[in-house]
Amino acid sequence: MQKMVVTQTECPARRVPSGIPAVIPEGQFITINQALGGNYTVTWQGNMLRIDGLDAAAIGQEPEVLSFTESDSSDISDDQVWQALDSIYDPEIPISLVSLGLIYTVNIEQDTKTVNVNMTLTAPGCGMGPVLVSDVKYRVAKVPNVEQVNVDLVFDPPWSREMMSEEAQLEAGLFF
Repeated sequence: MQKMVVTQTECPARRVPSGIPAVIPEGQFITINQALGGNYTVTWQGNMLRIDGLDAAAIGQEPEVLSFTESDSSDISDDQVWQALDSIYDPEIPISLVSLGLIYTVNIEQDTKTVNVNMTLTAPGCGMGPVLVSDVKYRVAKVPNVEQVNVDLVFDPPWSREMMSEEAQLEAGLFF
């Protein structure tokens, strides 16, 4: 999906893969390469950038809303936490963090309303690591009854493509 749009206002972004902040001025032509999980990966002046879904209006788009089914329980739903995690996509390839195998463990502490996530990156030096950790915290905090989210970035065991779901491997052209 490639779509050319014009920025409606000044738009904050982050360079991919370094994560370095950038600002796209108003009135600039950009190409939307990917729009998944409420975030946008765009090209502007030959650079790949990530725009958070909260800033979708700056590029003339409607933000995606993460919604959950209502429950009478005051417990945190494991399924809803995984739903939130599966809505976060790698900014360089259109595959969710869950399908990529980047989420190692999720531990829910019902008594403190805390969700602890251990995750990794496809490469230890990935500059988008802090952005992805922020995405995980933001999205999981949207789950009903969650009061705190802790994310630990771990590199043991190291990530490998075998951790990807078969569907993700097929989508990425890595399944032989």
